[in-house]
Formats: sequence, C-alpha cells, structure tokens
Amino acid sequence: MSYAFTRSLGFFSTLKKVILSTKKTNSSLSLPVAASAMDGISSCALVLCGKSSAENETAKTLKNSGALKLTDNTELSIILHSESAKPIKEDAFGVDSFMNSLSTNRFGRFLLWSPRLPSTHDVVSQNFCELPIGAVCVADVQYKGRGRSKNVWESPKGCLLFSFTLQMEDGRVVPLIQYVVSLAVTEAIKDVCDKNGLPYVDVKIKWPNDLYLNGLKVGGILCTSTFKSKQFNVSAGIGLNVDNEKPTTCLNTFLRELSVTTYQFRREDLLAAFFDKFEKFYELFINQGFQSLEELYYQTWLHSGQRVIVQEKNDDQVVENVVTVQGLTSSGYLLAIGDDNQMCELHPDGNSFDFFKGLVRRKLD
Repeated sequence: MSYAFTRSLGFFSTLKKVILSTKKTNSSLSLPVAASAMDGISSCALVLCGKSSAENETAKTLKNSGALKLTDNTELSIILHSESAKPIKEDAFGVDSFMNSLSTNRFGRFLLWSPRLPSTHDVVSQNFCELPIGAVCVADVQYKGRGRSKNVWESPKGCLLFSFTLQMEDGRVVPLIQYVVSLAVTEAIKDVCDKNGLPYVDVKIKWPNDLYLNGLKVGGILCTSTFKSKQFNVSAGIGLNVDNEKPTTCLNTFLRELSVTTYQFRREDLLAAFFDKFEKFYELFINQGFQSLEELYYQTWLHSGQRVIVQEKNDDQVVENVVTVQGLTSSGYLLAIGDDNQMCELHPDGNSFDFFKGLVRRKLD
C-alpha cells in the first residue's frame, strides 16, 4: 500500500465550488517545467556525511556497496564528504556549517547533499530502506521537484530544498505528520530570528501544507509514505524560499525590506533549527498526540474564524452553505460550523490546485 498524505486528506469525485472571504494569490514556490525539459542530464554527484564516526562508517558502507539508486536514468556518483575536494563554491550548501549547528539525537545526523538533483524526495523515498531513519537529502537546485497531483517544479538557487525519512506505526495519525513538519518550519524561522536579535519573520501555515509570508507563498511540504513490515515509511519533503526573490518572495527579501539589519538567513542555520524543533515536536506528537501541538498550530495557521461559502449541487439546485472554520478534526480535516450551528468536516475534492477552491462538506453527528 502506498499513498501520499496530500491525497489521503479526503478527495471526492463530485465537483464542488468554494468561495473564500479572503483575497487569493496565484503564487507558487517555484516555476513549473515540463518533466522532459532536463532529460539530457543523466548524472548527479551525491556527497555523504555523518555527524558521528558511526554515521560516517554508514556513509562508507553505502558508497562501497553502490546501493543508492534512482529509478530514472540518472546515475549517482557517490562521494564521501571527508574525501571531497575543497573549497566548494561559495553559494553551495555548507555541510560542515550545518553539522556543527546540529544538536539532535536522531534527525538530520546523516546527510546526503548534491549541488543538483532531479528531486531530493526521490532520493530518500527510492532508497528508504538503505538509509538510516532521520537521514536528510539536500540539493542546491532540483529540476524535477515533486508537488501535489504529480506537479513538477524547478527550484532555483536560494531555496532550502530537503527531504528526510521517518517511520510511524499508527496509520491513523500518519496524515497529521505534515502539520508537525509545517509547524517545525515556522518555529525554526522564529528560533533563528531569536538567536540573531531579529524581528520575527511571521511565516504562516495555509492548510494543509503551504507556507505564506505577507500573502505570498514561500514554501511547501509534501509527505508520502509506503507500508512495509507493519511500519509506515514516511518521506517528508520541504521547499522554502530563503534567498530567491522569484517567483514570489523569500525570507531575505522580507528582511531587506525591514531595513533594520544586514543579517541574511542561511540555509544551514535554518535546516539545523528545523531538525531541533521537529525532533522535539515529533516526540510530543508520538507520545501525547497532535493535541499537544494544536494551540501553537492554530496560532500559526491562517484559517481560524475563516468564513467559507460552500456551493453544493443538489439535483438541479445549487445550495449555498456558509460555514466558519473552527480547527482540525482528529483525522486532520477542517472542522467547521454552519450558520445553523451544525458541525461539519471539510474535505478537499481533488479537482483544484488550491485546496480551498474545492472542499466537500460532511455533516458531523
């Protein structure tokens, strides 16, 4: 059994239309390209590095075994960070800087880095069983990045592009992990701001898996899983606009507009801060459930009290129902209440690029 979380949140075949009371923007994390645009590229270098000596031994074993593969025609050239030529380009991801900033016990301690990959998500998902749990793949540029509904994205330099692995046992809460990831990203940005004496860069969560800053999309999350040996093997992918102004905006553009500092966000610092936050949130999530994070999540998302007009077709009649978003249900759908005080659950119908342009209402008993 294999499914993507963004597809597991409840898609229905009946077309519905939803109109929100807030203004919409047609923005995206990166520019869409045809999947065949870079078919001539057939080889990518992948640098392996571990936080500890044991993890560096794992890197050596993976290199010697030749076990890491991609299912397309891309050949992976495996290099150990300890043996790689230096110096690396100035704008390349700083492996040593990231490792020195990292303070986790599990996540992010085994790193795969490449200056250019088809997709970090493909690297971790297609090699899941070969990699230690918590391993992360980072690319400076990716040209076949994955989005919802099989969208293909080209992600330029300046984006923080990474995917990592984790395992879960309880399938009922697997779809909620994307919310934990989203929250860890926003809190990591605040943490970096705190450490550097900066005003908060208030990135918000747009349900279910987008990140917005000043009304523009600056990031997104894609989580997929497969079920094997009574475990859900989860691959979580994140893209965050850090230093690329196009096609929307980025964190550093926001800082420059504030004109209060010369500091610039660095991908290495943000990634280390992310894993620090995620490891703590994940432990709370697994041991106490998502309710332990709900209050912070609702402070960070865009939708509390949002009014939604759901247009539903009933025979030949179009019936409009106004509902107000209250929060999330236990299964991760939107919880809303109608003007008739009827509680309901809102599900995406799968027909729209924007989740909020296609929601199906289900009344709750």
